[in-house]
Amino acid sequence: MEERILHLIEEEIETWWLDVTDLKQYACCPRLIYYRYTWPTIRPLTLAMQAGKESHRAEAPLHEVRRSLRRYGLAEGERLFHQPLISRRLGLKGRVDLLIVSPSLAAPLREATIVEYKDSERQSQAHFMLQLAAYALMVEEELGLPIRGAFLYSLPLRQAEPVPLTRALRRRVETTVAAIRQSLQTERLPGPTAQQRRCPLCEFRRFCNDVV
Repeated sequence: MEERILHLIEEEIETWWLDVTDLKQYACCPRLIYYRYTWPTIRPLTLAMQAGKESHRAEAPLHEVRRSLRRYGLAEGERLFHQPLISRRLGLKGRVDLLIVSPSLAAPLREATIVEYKDSERQSQAHFMLQLAAYALMVEEELGLPIRGAFLYSLPLRQAEPVPLTRALRRRVETTVAAIRQSLQTERLPGPTAQQRRCPLCEFRRFCNDVV
């Protein structure tokens, strides 16, 4: 099973680059990614959506520069905001909200801590954890840095929540990438999300005729 998944990833790697946020969206509902890539014109980026993204990106450094790194279990480290990352093996690209390199980029022995910001007060959810694990794999591959830790930081609560990057979670990144590529390659509509209580409020509700 694992060899088949890895072969599928390698076989399709040159077709297109996926964004790390695609994994998060797929975990919420596989059809979100299907609609995004196969029907790209039905979901235009509005000014309000763009303003929300820019606000999120601008707010993170303001919260960090005045605070110590103790919340992340660090005494020192170099903060890299909106650090671009890629994984050629998985065909993933993205920008992590905050990458902390300890003790610094110039030090011979370095480790990386990953921080993602969220606007929610809820505890870590599966889709956020998947995103963190993807960034961890990308940091290890591209920068060659071992991962010291990963955190979800709630902007409303001003709290950092540690997220264990288990082997199973890392493996789930690979299987999710393979599932997305297979769906897009075959142009086959995936099944609906198991959490259909969200469906009535979804902007794609009118295209899904098999959910409540």
